[in-house]
Order: sequence, then C-alpha cells, then structure tokens
Amino acid sequence: MARPRSSQPTNAELAILRVLWERGPSTVREVHDALPRHDDIGYTTVLKMLQIMADKGQVKRAVRGRGHVYRAALPREVVQRRLVADLIDRVFGGSTASLVMQALAAKQPGDEELARIRGTVGKAKSRGR
Repeated sequence: MARPRSSQPTNAELAILRVLWERGPSTVREVHDALPRHDDIGYTTVLKMLQIMADKGQVKRAVRGRGHVYRAALPREVVQRRLVADLIDRVFGGSTASLVMQALAAKQPGDEELARIRGTVGKAKSRGR
C-alpha cells in the first residue's frame, strides 16, 4: 500500500526550499547548482522534485522564456512553525514545554542565542501570549 502524501516537506524538499528562500525565484539549474554537493542529486531529480512540490503547493512556478522559474509558496517562518507544531503534536503529545526541555538538553544555546530567545519570549509576553 502506498504511503499517503504528506503536506509536510521531506528532507530533500526542505533542501530545495532553503535554496529558494535564500536565493529567491530560481530556475531548476540555479536550484541544482546551489544545492550542497554532498547531496549528489542530479538535475532531472531536482526537476522532478520541483514538479512534485508544485503539485503539492509547496512552490509556485512561472514561465520565463522556454523555462520555468520556481519560488517558495510560503515564507520560511510559516513552514518552520507548521513543522514545529506537527512535531509538538506527534512527538511531545502537544507539550511545548517538553519540546523546549528536550531541545535545550540536546544542544545548549550560546550567549547570543539565549539573548535572542529572551528577547522573543519577552515580546510574546508583552503581546499577551
């Protein structure tokens, strides 16, 4: 039985989305060339993945000359929020505190990251979250 298509991007799709978020609208060739070399993904594989991602609504496609230009359909922050929300629900039973505790146990943030975290938490509290 085939696995149902997930609305969440796969690791390979996330690699392509990272390229599009960093570079902006790009051709298949530009995406392929910008992917990390250790991934060793062929041009036609990137093309097929972008076509699938377009079908899934993860990227938008526009015609430019004889080719297509792709861009991420959603901003990075929206995709990150959705992935984290899914992780919290599936792995941590809906507990944000459990996620944070495990994240801090897995990797201690540096001083700069801690300052950013404190600033973000302070802003959220002042908005009534």
